[in-house]
Amino acid sequence: MKILIVSDTHRKDDSLYKILSETGPYDMLIHLGDSEGSEEKITGWAGEDCPVHIVLGNNDFFSNLDREKEITIGKYRILLTHGHYYNVSLGVERLELEARERDLDIVMYGHTHRPFYEVHNGVIILNPGSLSYPRQEGRKPSYMIMEVDESGEAHFTLNFLKV
Repeated sequence: MKILIVSDTHRKDDSLYKILSETGPYDMLIHLGDSEGSEEKITGWAGEDCPVHIVLGNNDFFSNLDREKEITIGKYRILLTHGHYYNVSLGVERLELEARERDLDIVMYGHTHRPFYEVHNGVIILNPGSLSYPRQEGRKPSYMIMEVDESGEAHFTLNFLKV
């Protein structure tokens, strides 16, 4: 299973379209907020056989997106959130605590526009960064791919958009 994980596209959707066109197809698309009204376009690009999960970001005004979602991929219970309700700009400790309280394996978040991947007390915490306004050193647009192998194990790769 191959899952595309993105965040913070802020209506600058050309990069996402390029990724879907050049590296797809995907079995699932996860957008971690701040799509700013592009939800239908993104869902259409993913294709009808690709489930799409998009959560509410702090810039998704007038949207009826879920504030967060819990999903299951294989053996993994996953929380999808933009992260601003958990003060992720100050650290991921609240995300870890929330995951442990809910018995979750993985937390995916956005908001900071910086890629992040760490395992905290058995909880995988990740952020794919931003495709539109990256803030990490080098400022390269980024996304992640999650692949679940035949034995059910998840593997994550951070990728940078070639511009």
